[in-house]
Amino acid sequence: MAKLTFRGGIHPYDGKDLSKDKPMKAILPKGDLVYPLSQHIGAPAVPVVAKGDRVVTGQKIAEAGGFVSAPIYATVSGTVKAIEPRRVVTGDLAMSIVVENDGLYEEAAYASMGPLEDLTKEEIVRIVREAGIVGMGGAGFPTHVKLSPKEPDKIDYVIANCAECEPYLTSDYRRMLEEPEKLVGGLKVMLRLFDNAKGILAVEDNKPDCIAALQKLVADEPDITVKALQTKYPQGAERQLIYAATGRAIHSGMLPADAGCIVDNVDTVVAINQAVREGRPLMHRIVTVTGDAIADPCNFIVRIGTNYHELIEEAGGFKSEPAKIVSGGPMMGFALFGLDVPTTKTSSALLCMTKDEVSLYAPSACINCGRCVEVCPGRVIPSKLADFAEHGEDEKFLAYNGMECCECGCCSFVCPAKRPLTQAIKSMRKMQLAKKKK
Repeated sequence: MAKLTFRGGIHPYDGKDLSKDKPMKAILPKGDLVYPLSQHIGAPAVPVVAKGDRVVTGQKIAEAGGFVSAPIYATVSGTVKAIEPRRVVTGDLAMSIVVENDGLYEEAAYASMGPLEDLTKEEIVRIVREAGIVGMGGAGFPTHVKLSPKEPDKIDYVIANCAECEPYLTSDYRRMLEEPEKLVGGLKVMLRLFDNAKGILAVEDNKPDCIAALQKLVADEPDITVKALQTKYPQGAERQLIYAATGRAIHSGMLPADAGCIVDNVDTVVAINQAVREGRPLMHRIVTVTGDAIADPCNFIVRIGTNYHELIEEAGGFKSEPAKIVSGGPMMGFALFGLDVPTTKTSSALLCMTKDEVSLYAPSACINCGRCVEVCPGRVIPSKLADFAEHGEDEKFLAYNGMECCECGCCSFVCPAKRPLTQAIKSMRKMQLAKKKK
């Protein structure tokens, strides 16, 4: 039987052994909590509290700034200390609500949503919107928008992205292994919205224990199947995942819904389950703190707004001085200039490495070997696109389908000349998208 996969891709060292056997562990923040108002794609959230206000865990502190936006909730009890610009992982300053933690962790009462069977589709989407749920795999797209396609009757598949192909990350793995019922429960909630859809739990085949646990849970669910995908990066990228799981191809001008698919990652689906079944807004996420510089790599259940410094302390600190710290994984994460930044809804990992391998090599001229073309899942020519980007040749960049790049980093990884291909293409794509918005 053919493996469920896509053309191209790479097999980097996955680093998952460092933390995959570490169960999820809830930690409590000690210092101030910082809540950037832009933790999602779309309009920033709008504060509904002021400096000096007292808040409790689960209280809304910022409301959605539009349809494509999401509210934010306090994750501790305390006092609003400031509403001011604070540094975030990308290096930007983002307007943020700062809450002084009183250490009491008083919690709001959550309204009962009633049995799932009694909720209408509109009520489910409203609950997801009010809970502040966004894509927690990194993109941060507001989930209620994704669950509101123009033609819901044409949705054939609701896919839970359980691939977790990014090296070093094990948060989704632990969630699937320890709480598979919450994942399946969230998928069932999503299927309630689409009358003609089947559910797919798409898991890479390097997680046989998760596959077995999920198959056992859905054995009596005719509308849900578990699909084992070939282990390969970037198997979890949206376009590649859809093709591997369904055989349907999409391009940059399409949304997954245009191919009859809705895709959400593990933590997002679990958050949907908690919001609809328990009335709880999005306040926590799983963060993998790992790397060869970390004393005790772990998977933490983190309250959103917690400072990165505290995550390092909880993992036993550094056993060696890190040469590079990355928010996220090594392929698509952001290198950090410092740790004084908050955990947000899209923070999946904190990776601390003793070597900065990228800085060890100076880029040289392209040798036209074609390796970048072989591994590119977007079926473009990264070496040419990078040339066009570096020379500001917009028309050629678009003519050579530069917008089809998914910024996975495969080309940079295999390039023998060590050219920063992905970075150049990514910059040009950002400029083209900005022009399109204008």
